[in-house]
Amino acid sequence: MSDELLDVRYARWDGVDRPFTLVTTTTPASPGEGEVLVRIDLATVCGSDLHTVNGRRASPVPALLGHEQVGTVLAVGPGAPSCVDGTPVVPGRRVVWSVTASCGTCPRCLRGHPQKCRELRKYGHEPLDEQAPLLGGFATHCVLLPGTAIVAVPEGLPDAVAAPASCATATVAAAIAAAGPLEGREVLVTGAGMLGLTAVAMAALGGARVTAVDPSPARRARAAEFGATRVLDVGEPPGRADIALELSGSTDAVRMCLSALDIGGTAVLAGSVSPADAVPVDPEWLVRGLRTVTGVHNYRPADLDAAVAFLAARHAAHPFAELVEGAHSLGELGAAVRAARGADAPRQAVLPGLGRAGSHPRGPGAQRVTPERVTPERVTPGTRDPRHG
Repeated sequence: MSDELLDVRYARWDGVDRPFTLVTTTTPASPGEGEVLVRIDLATVCGSDLHTVNGRRASPVPALLGHEQVGTVLAVGPGAPSCVDGTPVVPGRRVVWSVTASCGTCPRCLRGHPQKCRELRKYGHEPLDEQAPLLGGFATHCVLLPGTAIVAVPEGLPDAVAAPASCATATVAAAIAAAGPLEGREVLVTGAGMLGLTAVAMAALGGARVTAVDPSPARRARAAEFGATRVLDVGEPPGRADIALELSGSTDAVRMCLSALDIGGTAVLAGSVSPADAVPVDPEWLVRGLRTVTGVHNYRPADLDAAVAFLAARHAAHPFAELVEGAHSLGELGAAVRAARGADAPRQAVLPGLGRAGSHPRGPGAQRVTPERVTPERVTPGTRDPRHG
């Protein structure tokens, strides 16, 4: 193994009401057993990043946030994995990777739930280890751990479209898989952000008649562009649905999805990733109506593979590129978070390579830290572990 070290930078999150701190340090240029070193080309600010920064759910402090990104493989360690489809992971290949790394041997993994592994590691959600900090998207580089699902990004798929595959698109692919057959079905989608718009496009492609609900007129108009047959404000009755996909996290939207379910209908809840009010369910209504209510959190490797395949096939048919705005450096991450709160587009782009450092064959030096004076809004902290909640 080479002793060469690579200069890297990451934006450290120090907690609610604290600015991000830009840290410069080094990492081995040669990754360890089963690891992959990736240069991050573009990352996006996800809604769950906002939940963390705003204190809506518990998160380790300090931490390196970010889990939607696309990058280029720089080096692979001994025994490095292949991509989900068997494509070799080699230097120069552009890739996205799963939000989780799983052991593959615990009872949950063996039951087909690697996204809920008992030894789960989750990019952008781990306590910061200053000796091995590169486990999040808001950095110049990421070290992919053994048990990470990796998918090659096809040529021609823009970075801004590919990056959300690691969370938003793959989560929707998992929700669609949980919903069952779509052909000829009435599908209700609540929330027309990044996940909702992706769900509209996937469901329409599957032959469903899609109704999208969102309080924003701009988002409703965009849902129509992505294939919604009907677009409704939150106060309008959606009618009966065979499948309801809840992607907003709103308690009222959860109620709408449940109440809209027709006989034999399925509700898939994927937006409720931070604490909210409980929603009562009448067990007699559930039983007599042959209804199913299921949750989706994280996703399986096959869902990430399906997400990239979908984007590669359909990104030109729908304005996915318009869903990502901005070109923020790591030092401007706080500004990216602030912009994400009120932007028309559901994602802000972070380009870690702006001002990137180079590689140096020398011993590790002291970390250099630069505070970024952008403070997030104050809200009441949540209580759930975001890796398992």
